[in-house]
Amino acid sequence: MSIVHIFILAVIQGLTEFLPVSSSGHLILLPQLTGLQDQGLALDVAVHVGTLFAVVLYFWKDVRMALAGIPSMLSGNIDTPGARLAFLLLVATIPVILAGLVLKLTGLSSAMRSITVIGWAMIIFGAVLYLTDRSGGTGKADTDWSLKDAIVLGLWQAIALIPGTSRSGATISGARALGYDRSSAAKLAMLMSIPTIVASGTLLGLDVVGQADAEMLRNAAFGIVFAFAAALLALSLMMRLLRSISFTPYVIYRILLGIVLLAIAYT
Repeated sequence: MSIVHIFILAVIQGLTEFLPVSSSGHLILLPQLTGLQDQGLALDVAVHVGTLFAVVLYFWKDVRMALAGIPSMLSGNIDTPGARLAFLLLVATIPVILAGLVLKLTGLSSAMRSITVIGWAMIIFGAVLYLTDRSGGTGKADTDWSLKDAIVLGLWQAIALIPGTSRSGATISGARALGYDRSSAAKLAMLMSIPTIVASGTLLGLDVVGQADAEMLRNAAFGIVFAFAAALLALSLMMRLLRSISFTPYVIYRILLGIVLLAIAYT
């Protein structure tokens, strides 16, 4: 695989992982619309690792607090901010892990990887994002995150396993519907992505263990670096833009892309 192909793949993953426009949908569409070879599981893992590094670096203060709280959480004490955050992230991750296993074991995950599904998901969940963003309150901050809200957002995140939905878009929609302000909704979505990416990356990684060779490792290294840079840029821009604009530009993009995809699918 050429460096240019790896660069395109990694940049798409990095830019779309944290924007509410569906990274998985774009990655599925890349080989279908361009004729480029499918990137394979190894590179999928690599670009996810790159985006993981980006979100951990950007929210390092919160990540460090959660990591420090894990021992207390494991001992049954969640009375510190770090232990509470670690516990809520764990709770919010359980639904997507269970749903992901079901889809993988039943084969539905492969069956849904089509332009038609992605197109409809782009439009439908773009509309959901618009409605929740417009009607959602602003009375809650990320520090108000509760067990009930973690469960609800975990279910929203599980829905995002439908290609084209967008994991960040679904969790942001859920958070806005629960009354979190835009920045807090995005922050919770990004923090929830960390254990989810770790879980999905581990699952994918198990499928490629033992297949690594020099070329695969080289491609993975480039993928990690490119995806990290693109993801950090996208994350920084989105969090800054949310101070002055809504999620409407992402909604418009989703709907336009969805219409194009459906036109291709049905013709």
